[in-house]
Amino acid sequence: MNSTLPASETRALLTINDGVASIVLNGARNGNAIDVALAKDLKEALHRCEQQKDVRVVLLSGNGRIFCAGGDLSAIHQRGEKGPDYVSEILSHLHEAILTIARLPVPVVAGVHGAAAGAGLALACSCDLAIAAESARFILAYGRVGLTPDGSSSWFLPRLIGVRRSLELALLGRELSAREALDWGLINEVVADAALPARLNEIGRALNDGAVAAFGEAKRLLRHSLERDLETQMTDELETLRNAVRGPEARIGMEAFLKKGAPKFRG
Repeated sequence: MNSTLPASETRALLTINDGVASIVLNGARNGNAIDVALAKDLKEALHRCEQQKDVRVVLLSGNGRIFCAGGDLSAIHQRGEKGPDYVSEILSHLHEAILTIARLPVPVVAGVHGAAAGAGLALACSCDLAIAAESARFILAYGRVGLTPDGSSSWFLPRLIGVRRSLELALLGRELSAREALDWGLINEVVADAALPARLNEIGRALNDGAVAAFGEAKRLLRHSLERDLETQMTDELETLRNAVRGPEARIGMEAFLKKGAPKFRG
């Protein structure tokens, strides 16, 4: 199925093509800063991916010079005493978008260029994999303007890089280069700036051709593991593996392995 939402109607452009859903943040004039419109459109794009049963992988990127500048401070400041209510409205949509990323039964991959700041960093962290351009920069930024972390950053960062390093980002305002972010475990890969779109699409195609049902279950197991005791986790692993063995992907994969061939999971 091929599907597109027109640029004139959304701040999060969604294209679905042969199993690969591409969501592009579409607020380049202000660095894809997250206001109510962008947060709402991102949520709706992700909900559509969740509803489309033929979606096998989701790619997230940004238009313009940077991936995402974080929350739209100008929009918040302009509302004066109503600023807290506006923040609540933004986060009601953004948090649902991030929860959708977590529960989607397919891989979600972020392609980060320019900068991922504040809630933009949180958005990159919430994805299952993150690829960055060489020139990308990562900064939490909240403390510089007297604000506190949001958008799931205080949940994901300690799990990805540990509490001590998370505090370094939050309290000292340290900015990480793409290479530093890779060394810290914040992202998975760094590529040349010009190569980022092609690499993101290459990863999307590879995941699309893979055992997506198994990927979805692996994602669920790993995301739940930090909130469970060992025995509960292993019980879930057993039941998940039993179900996988019954399924068509395991049959295809094991037959190909035994015949020393390449499995074909699609079609």
